Amino acid sequence: MTTLTAQQVIDEGLSNWRILVRTLQTCFETGSFAVGADLVARITSVAEQLNHHPDVVLRYPNVLVTTTSHDVGGLTERDIALARRISQVAAEMGLAAAPEQVGTAEIAIDALDIPAVRPFWQTVFGYVTNPADESELSDPMGRGPTIWFQQMDAPRSQRNRIHLDVWVPHDQAEARLQATLDAGGRLLSADAAPSFWVLADAEGNEACICTNLDREDS
Repeated sequence: MTTLTAQQVIDEGLSNWRILVRTLQTCFETGSFAVGADLVARITSVAEQLNHHPDVVLRYPNVLVTTTSHDVGGLTERDIALARRISQVAAEMGLAAAPEQVGTAEIAIDALDIPAVRPFWQTVFGYVTNPADESELSDPMGRGPTIWFQQMDAPRSQRNRIHLDVWVPHDQAEARLQATLDAGGRLLSADAAPSFWVLADAEGNEACICTNLDREDS
């Protein structure tokens, strides 16, 4: 099955959903655990009908839903169909979506010799090779952030060698950027925007605000 680009997914008009890395995610405001459990039960029924199963997190005030096609490591028409059906189910229940609430983070580690350092990070976190991208490490329980390694050509003592990638919905990126600057952040680079912006705190610790826009692999 063909993997869809980020723009192809956006063009589908799934207003309740946002793309984060290789997934579609949303949040439904349920207001209670019982209503959330009912929504999860209905999502389960839809998933069984379509034979495509999302990750679902049930919390007291909301339900978080994530879908991706693991066999191809990205988004496909299966995810589009599932997202549409889940949105229909939520609408029938009178539940509002809050896609602006979704987000995820990754840890990026600069390394001169990636094979030499990778086993350390895999073991200390208890991670496995990411099925969607063998260059990454992921939590087998889906709880912690993905770890990826950035190839260095020479040591860079003037900056940190670990930074965080904070993925946000594409339509929330500029607001998050401005809020971060207002909180004392410094913009180091916008050369790759809207794919990502590089920022630092007052002591030089770096983070990137990332979206799925304008990426060769999206």
